[in-house]
Amino acid sequence: MTTKEAQDLLDRTNAAWHRRCIICGRGGQCGLDLRFEATSDGGVEASFECPQRYQGYDGVLHGGVTSSLLDSAMTNCLFARGIVAVTAELTVRFRHPVQVGIPLVVQAEIVRRQQPLFVLEARIVQDGQLKARAVGKFMERAPAR
Repeated sequence: MTTKEAQDLLDRTNAAWHRRCIICGRGGQCGLDLRFEATSDGGVEASFECPQRYQGYDGVLHGGVTSSLLDSAMTNCLFARGIVAVTAELTVRFRHPVQVGIPLVVQAEIVRRQQPLFVLEARIVQDGQLKARAVGKFMERAPAR
């Protein structure tokens, strides 16, 4: 699949299943409005400006926001393959504080399919430094009836 095909599938799947998501949904008043892009290596990535309003400790992005960014990246990576799945397990390793006011990049890719789960990895990089990493297991969602 080409990057353009993956991006089209990601956008369509997100619009159909995730349009009100607080992280990657469109037009929410309090949402992050992240825009994930399909990458040539089969993953996805998005940039985030890290506004101060999302801090926990002074100057540091809240850990829940950090975890949500990682989870959303993995979900959107599945969307780029037309797969709709829910998080079954999420393990986050916080390596360094994510600073507010400094843009970051969040990336994700599928590691393997382990029936009935998909295993993905995601990471947050800020100023060239790995700040947080996650491994997630996702269960494919049954089609709507």
